Amino acid sequence: MTDQDKDSKYALNLPETSFPMRGDLAKREPAWLTSWQERKVYARIRAKRKGAKKFILHDGPPYANGDIHIGHAVNKILKDIIIKAKTMDGFDAPYVPGWDCHGLPIELVVEKTHGKNIDPAKFRELCRAYAAEQVEKQKKDFIRLGVLGDWDHPYLTMDYHTEADIMRALGEIYKNGYLYQGSKPVHWCVDCGSALAEAEVEYEDVNSPAIDVGFKVVDNAALGKAFNTTVSGDAYAVIWTTTPWTLPANQAVSVNAELEYDLIQTSKGLLILVRDLAEKTLARYAEENTSVLASCKGAALRGLLLQHPFDNRQVPVITGDHVTTDAGTGLVHTAAAHGNDDWLVMRANFPNEKPRVLIGGDGKFFTSELVELADIRGLSRQDANKVILAKLQENGVLFASARLNHSFPHCWRHKTPLMQLATHQWFIGMHSVGKDSKALREHANAAVDATQFFPSWGRARLEAMIKNRPDWCVSRQRNWGVPMPLFVHKETGEPHPKTAELLEQAALLTEQSGVEAWFSLDGAAFLAKHAPENADLYKKVSDTLDVWFDSGATHAAVLKRRPELAHPADLYLEGSDQHRGWFQSSLLTGCAIDGRAPYKALLTHGFVVDGAGHKMSKSKGNVVAPQKVMDTYGADILRLWVASTDYSGELTISDEILKRVADGYRRIRNTLRFLLSNLADFDASKDLLPIDQWLEIDRYALHLTQSLQTAILADYDKYEFHLAVQKFVGFCSEGLGGFYLDILKDRLYTSGEHSAARRAAQSALYHITHAMMRLMAPILSFTADEIWQTLGLDKVATVFEEDWYALPEHGLSASQVQHWQTIIALRAQAAKEIEVLRGEGKVGSSLQAELEFHVAGDAFDALSSLQDDLRFAMITSSATTHKVADAAAQKILVKPSAHKKCDRCWHYRADVGSDVAHPTICGRCVSNLFGKGEVRRYA
Repeated sequence: MTDQDKDSKYALNLPETSFPMRGDLAKREPAWLTSWQERKVYARIRAKRKGAKKFILHDGPPYANGDIHIGHAVNKILKDIIIKAKTMDGFDAPYVPGWDCHGLPIELVVEKTHGKNIDPAKFRELCRAYAAEQVEKQKKDFIRLGVLGDWDHPYLTMDYHTEADIMRALGEIYKNGYLYQGSKPVHWCVDCGSALAEAEVEYEDVNSPAIDVGFKVVDNAALGKAFNTTVSGDAYAVIWTTTPWTLPANQAVSVNAELEYDLIQTSKGLLILVRDLAEKTLARYAEENTSVLASCKGAALRGLLLQHPFDNRQVPVITGDHVTTDAGTGLVHTAAAHGNDDWLVMRANFPNEKPRVLIGGDGKFFTSELVELADIRGLSRQDANKVILAKLQENGVLFASARLNHSFPHCWRHKTPLMQLATHQWFIGMHSVGKDSKALREHANAAVDATQFFPSWGRARLEAMIKNRPDWCVSRQRNWGVPMPLFVHKETGEPHPKTAELLEQAALLTEQSGVEAWFSLDGAAFLAKHAPENADLYKKVSDTLDVWFDSGATHAAVLKRRPELAHPADLYLEGSDQHRGWFQSSLLTGCAIDGRAPYKALLTHGFVVDGAGHKMSKSKGNVVAPQKVMDTYGADILRLWVASTDYSGELTISDEILKRVADGYRRIRNTLRFLLSNLADFDASKDLLPIDQWLEIDRYALHLTQSLQTAILADYDKYEFHLAVQKFVGFCSEGLGGFYLDILKDRLYTSGEHSAARRAAQSALYHITHAMMRLMAPILSFTADEIWQTLGLDKVATVFEEDWYALPEHGLSASQVQHWQTIIALRAQAAKEIEVLRGEGKVGSSLQAELEFHVAGDAFDALSSLQDDLRFAMITSSATTHKVADAAAQKILVKPSAHKKCDRCWHYRADVGSDVAHPTICGRCVSNLFGKGEVRRYA
């Protein structure tokens, strides 16, 4: 095209738009955000969708501590895409963001800032203030991401009403029969001074002493009876353990009733070992000359008494299914105070025997029971290991000792090894039977079955966790948390008979002044007022709730309480770690309260890693901060990266990846800029033509757009956003940019300004633009709103209030659609032939070329159907079609045009200069400018 001015007599209909080529998103997005807030966009959406069918995505609350990281950004952007897509699908889809505000991390920050020796009430006040600061800080960054929601009224677990309703949720679980108290092993962190939930535990390698210890058989006659043989001399049941410090608490040795055990003569005496591990075990002891005296099933050993290796007491052999042949000796040292399997097997064999708790919450031994090992008192686990190993060696029962690297539970906050410790806690029992005569685990398993999973592998993961999880320890020994508003008998520990009524009264007080209402409560006075009978026999519980209970109960405290929401939610969406966290705590509280999960579907996204696949780490220097990405590229680029990544696995991010995403965005933007620039003089109220007045190629472009919209909406419905982005970008670069728009330029620029041919093209672009603007809105929200403004639409409303665009029917027959698909394929072949001539220097642009198609059958029918418009579809100055007998004779001939080039349309035509008044332009341009204008039907 020429650079002639608009005022020139040969002027082209050149495009113009206020939509800039460069988005400059980082600088311009904040102003759009301000505009959204001024226009009260979220409130407008709610009003527009009032009365529509609801879609509820319940926000899993991030923790109110520290800046948001890239994982937070992924999570919030995915939620926003879904909410916006569902809204445009016609649903009333409110988004109420939330924050988790209680717990140890906040306590640690406050302690670090203000010191530890603070009055508890003042301490909680400081924790509340700190959490509130963090909420406001994080909220700004979430809003900056372009996430629309009720930011003025989020839910906080520290809101007084929410705290009260979390208490009520506990009350419902108690009334339904699932809450109990007891002394059983829990993950205990010495640094926290508290029990931890499963979700607060992570596993790291440690190096531990791995020892084989002999428990001497007390009665050889009983041993002989078990093995059906005569026994003389010392005999030992041999255990293997990596936690020597738990041996003082030993209460039994467990075997598997179904496994085969051998009685083996060795230099150490007679050893009882499981047959499957005997060879490895004896090799560990460097025993060579051994012989098997007899064998028996583990069941025959049940009740056999053994001498504790250093304590003056005897322990029995018991049976349990937890004993396997994975490692060790096939006999398991059993200390009910230090392992859930141990606790369960002891309870099954000796229901009334209490765990031996000899170590305190500070991780040090406090007992004086061990006369033979009195110097263990006051020692840590690590120091006690040394004393115990020395004693075993002295007693001649340490058969082997080595160091072993193995996985071990650690505190997620302190990164220190945990211990399993039986402490007095409150539990939600997986095997507890509720009022409906069903165990909680039954309800939970059924709830998993009833849940839809995205991606589908999430089902197996949650299913396995629910099937195998122990009872949930919900009590904590912390200052900053929702209290367990219970009263228990001072002697028996039994809950007050009026627990439900008292809990409600405590919740009413909490609604007025928060958790401090309970902490400052005079328990005696409270009981005297609300339950005066035997009030002096009961005391107030001082424990707080596990912070996972707080967030897990938000379905009761938020979904059921906020009028704009509904229960159950349609979707919970979080990272893959939440199968053991929020997904699970919500499932268990939901089942314990309502007998079902509080969600219909779960969507899981992976973690973010760097370009090399490494986990983000400040120490590695590979952290990508969302704030920096937004300041450099803009939030829409970050949103596009999230949407274009398959979140079902790890999400990889790096500067190189972001640059590629920015390149993809530019292709989208350039396409939309072309559409907008060619609609600058188009007024749909008077210029929009009906479909039957469009050219066939315009209707085919509409068909392509309809197909795109159908496919992308299906991807949105399945939450497969990366597929939607692939289709959208492909449509911009191929369906539009590489085909339709490429062909359309000639008609848009050279046809009469108000001609039917040009208005038909603009009518098609108008519909395509409106459809694309809506399709991109959930992902490229800022850019979609910019397009809305550029189109001159309602200045107060936004695209987010709209439904998906109702495209008109294209009206093409199946054969016409097939014709265009054939034409596109032949066009690609012709382009290759033209490229050969270009490489030889015989032609410059494709317009300098003339094409001859020698084709058969459907190909001939498709090409000839365009008649003289075929040259426009091929972007050549001439294109003719010749029929051949069969496909074998097909060919495409290309030659340079011998004609002059039109200065206006750049076509090479025989009639250039045929009008003496206009010697430099072709007859078509003369007609378009000064006559009736050309007639086009197809392209």
